[in-house]
Amino acid sequence: MSILLYRIDDRLVHGQVLIGWGQPLGIRRLLLVDDDIRAAEWEQDLYRSALPQGMDIVFATTEEALDALPRWDAEAARSLLVTGSVATMAALATRHPDFVRTVNLGGIHHQPGRSERLPYVYLSPEEYHDLVQLQAAGVRVTAQDIPRGAEVALRSLG
Repeated sequence: MSILLYRIDDRLVHGQVLIGWGQPLGIRRLLLVDDDIRAAEWEQDLYRSALPQGMDIVFATTEEALDALPRWDAEAARSLLVTGSVATMAALATRHPDFVRTVNLGGIHHQPGRSERLPYVYLSPEEYHDLVQLQAAGVRVTAQDIPRGAEVALRSLG
C-alpha cells in the first residue's frame, strides 16, 4: 500500500500538505484529484513549482482517479492523495473501499451553506451526511490539520 494518506483539503497543495504531512510520512508523490485543476495547465505549473525537490505530482480528474487508484496503490512511490471536496473523496471511497480506509479532513474552509465544525473544518449538512455514510461503510474519518495536532473523531463534528 503506497498511498499513506487520503486527505480532503480545499487548498490542495500548501505547506501543511507538503511539509507538515509530506516530510514525516516520507511522501515522494502527491496525487491531486480535482477536475478543474486537471483542466488548467497554468495551475498545474503553479503547483509543480511549489513541490520540494524529489517529490512528484500527478493531476487527475475524479474519473481518472477512479480508474487509476488500484494501480497507484500498487506502485512503490510513497504517496499522499488529496482532493478539494468531500464529494470527490466520497466517490473514491465508495468505488474503492479496499483502498480508502481512512480519510483525513484537513482545511475545508467557509463557503455559503457550511458551518464551522472546527477552526479549520467547515461542512454543509450534506457534506457531513456524506462523511457519516462513509464512516458507516467502514471508512475511518477524522479531522487533523497537522500530524502533531489532535485527531478529532467525526462524531465530534456533528
